[in-house]
Amino acid sequence: MIRRFDIHSLSMLLLIGLAASAISVAAQAVDIPKRKSGLWEVNMQMDGAPNMGAIQQCIDQNTDNMMQQYEKKAKSDCSVMDIKHQGNKFTLHSVCKFGGTVSTSDAVFTGSFDSAYEGEIKTSYSPPLHGRAETKVSLEAKWLSPCQPGQKPGDVMLPNMKGVNINEMMNSPKFQEMLKQQK
Repeated sequence: MIRRFDIHSLSMLLLIGLAASAISVAAQAVDIPKRKSGLWEVNMQMDGAPNMGAIQQCIDQNTDNMMQQYEKKAKSDCSVMDIKHQGNKFTLHSVCKFGGTVSTSDAVFTGSFDSAYEGEIKTSYSPPLHGRAETKVSLEAKWLSPCQPGQKPGDVMLPNMKGVNINEMMNSPKFQEMLKQQK
């Protein structure tokens, strides 16, 4: 069940999902290890947006696989998907169509996906998407522990808000319809 929360929180959740899927795409293409199963803390900041604080994500291999499947579908809208791996650094350059907008993204991720990593994603939109010509998102993620009792893979806990399960959200007919409307 999708719980109600404000559009900024939904946008941040989607950014987290996209950041995770960017990592998943890279994992698929150049055999980056998947994130370690368990509870991850993610601090994400988008330029020009208030910092909503650290979120926590309970993930397992199926959650990462689900993100890869979602990204495979989205990848068909990309004319460029260039991923490079050197040591503990992964770079991603993509050009994708999202509705009537072409987004060009450059991302750099460094670290170890079994304990901690950081990333920066710069994206430009032509024409602007929801009034934004570009975005810059920085993130830091670290593995905290196994998921807590009562948590299930896909659970995302937002600061000062009820959590949502991203697996359930992405499989929700309402969410799928919202994605279709964006195309």
